[in-house]
Amino acid sequence: MTSISAFAAGTYRFDRQASNLTSMKGQLDDLSRQLATGRTAETYAGLGAGRATSLSARAGISAQDGYLAAITSADTRVKLTTASLTQLKTLNDSARSNLNGLLTSRVQALPATSVQLADNNLSAAIDALNQQAGDVYVFSGRATDTRPVASRETILNGDPAQGLDGLKDLIAEQKAADRGPDGNGRLTQALAGADITLTEDGNAAARANFGFSLTGVTAPAGGGITAALTAGTPATTNPALAENPTDGTRVRVAVNLPDGSQATYDLTARTTPAVGATDSFAIGADAAETAANLKTLLKGLPGAGNLASAQSASPPGLSVDFTDDGSPASLALSVTGTPKAGDALTVTLALHDGTTTTIKLTARSSADAASANTFAIGANPDETAANLNQTLQNALKTAAGTDLAASSTTRASTNFFEGSPTAGLAPRRVSEDGNGYAATAGADTVIWYKGDDGTDPRGTATVQVGTSRTVAIGAQANEAAIRKTLAGLAAVAAENFTDATGAVDTARFNATAERVSAALTPDADRAGLEGLVTDFGLASSGMANAKSIATATKTTLENSLDGIDTVSTQEVAAKLVSLQTQLQASYKVTSMLSEMSLVNYIS
Repeated sequence: MTSISAFAAGTYRFDRQASNLTSMKGQLDDLSRQLATGRTAETYAGLGAGRATSLSARAGISAQDGYLAAITSADTRVKLTTASLTQLKTLNDSARSNLNGLLTSRVQALPATSVQLADNNLSAAIDALNQQAGDVYVFSGRATDTRPVASRETILNGDPAQGLDGLKDLIAEQKAADRGPDGNGRLTQALAGADITLTEDGNAAARANFGFSLTGVTAPAGGGITAALTAGTPATTNPALAENPTDGTRVRVAVNLPDGSQATYDLTARTTPAVGATDSFAIGADAAETAANLKTLLKGLPGAGNLASAQSASPPGLSVDFTDDGSPASLALSVTGTPKAGDALTVTLALHDGTTTTIKLTARSSADAASANTFAIGANPDETAANLNQTLQNALKTAAGTDLAASSTTRASTNFFEGSPTAGLAPRRVSEDGNGYAATAGADTVIWYKGDDGTDPRGTATVQVGTSRTVAIGAQANEAAIRKTLAGLAAVAAENFTDATGAVDTARFNATAERVSAALTPDADRAGLEGLVTDFGLASSGMANAKSIATATKTTLENSLDGIDTVSTQEVAAKLVSLQTQLQASYKVTSMLSEMSLVNYIS
């Protein structure tokens, strides 16, 4: 049943006035709230049609705030990484400049100073690589809570308590393997009457990795001595696997390049390698098929030559199968007459770091039997040959103690810093029989790098700087350019350039300094430290650009909220004053009307 409210004549006007006053009072309260908070409404519903725009803009502002916060945090990390790399380059250049200066001046009393400088620079480089941005080790890749580089003491001297060898142990081991049992670079020397023969090591693995290689000879122009060099033939080599590897297994192989140096490749076994990949090989149906796939990959690598060594964990047990031994090069010398004083015989020897050294033997009417560069002309060919043979033996041992020893030092240092925490990729070690490198990675060597061993250092840390834009800022202390600098510094720091009598071994120092200086010289391409600094410079530039875009976008979105989410305090204040005036007038009029009556009107 519907009821009808009572209605009295004249009440409509008062009801409407009361309603207007209530409405104005509500508007006054709303304007007062807006003036106090600066917001149009307290809920999105109160925004009316503008709520969709507000929600969208605020989501965008929140995203830009996230990008800006990420950029600010990453910027500190990038600046610290760049500063560390710049310091590393300064240390690299300082050591190279010092070595070049000594080589130019040929000062004989300062190797100790160079060793101390290299030692100090090595310590400083280690400190730079162990830098932290907050609680993040910037050169550890994804392992940000792990200190990436071992101490200088552990690197050089190992950890005897843990049974771990350091760089000095590897250098001594490499020198012994290169010198061979006779201390002459693993060459076999024989004298028969007036004939001398010199032959490379008969073991194919030893010949591929250690000692001298015979590459050239020049007989005296005046006659009396003939020389003939018979080139050797390389052994046929094939990779062999004891077991089929699983997906992701990493192995290391070394090949002899055409220039006589060695290149080391770390390769990964994959069930399905990426098309055109040069760092992975396909896993076949069995170990033999996988090994064949590995050999095919090696043939396609730039400059790759014959396999020299291979290493992995066990399993899969990668090794090099020397199918045949090939043949060693040999040199035949014959004294056929009487050489003239001043006649010189030169023999060129190649080393496994890609360098060569030349032995020059000069005939004299008399010579010290201990001489390494002159031999006495005898009364007959047999006597002259005996003298030449002795001087050749002296010269080979001298060269083994200088150029070959320097090569051993730098090669051992390179091998040490190629060591990785990944299974199977520990530093290469000489095998027990001394005729090659061990195929199974040992656990008795210091692993200098403790961080993440990813194959994409930059990708180990990325920062989101836009909706679809990221900047890669990761770094690893075991990147090739960094390893190269550490290996150079450590090669000098680990040595003591004195002979058995305590005298300065200038020849060995100079030979080492030349090799280390070359290793510390910047590459022609962007592969060196300069390239790494450039990478992070580009990252910093990219983040700065993204920060500018994010800031501008945020400002635009904030401006779009003016009049929707926020109000102008000046405009609200003006409305508030106007409404207060209207409300006061309405109150006064209402008060006056409420007091009106016929008696008041007549009076």
